[in-house]
Amino acid sequence: MFAEWRSRPYKIGSTAVITLCIRYAFNADHLADFRAYVEAEQGVIERSGGKIVGYFLPTDFAGPTNEAIGLIDLPSLAAYEQYRHVLAEDPEHKRNIERLQQSGAAVAMNRSLIRRVEGRV
Repeated sequence: MFAEWRSRPYKIGSTAVITLCIRYAFNADHLADFRAYVEAEQGVIERSGGKIVGYFLPTDFAGPTNEAIGLIDLPSLAAYEQYRHVLAEDPEHKRNIERLQQSGAAVAMNRSLIRRVEGRV
């Protein structure tokens, strides 16, 4: 499957794209802390080469209140690897992670690369 992604990634127009899906689980009592983390990370993510599709936080009226999703587009698997490296070295990212850990939000992240199914017009 990895070989297929390297040879034929999804395209938006003429640009190849893979999407990083980050599933977060956190202490629901610290939603405000988690939201502050997500807001602080957006500039870092863009600076590291990702294009944010969106972050989706839980609601009180349907589904779990301790889960969130972030979707980030990257042009290729190689770009994803570079993104991870740049992000890990970014001082602002390190500060954001430290603040989140100190907040007590107890965040667990599960990352996967996903492909889009193009919608019909």
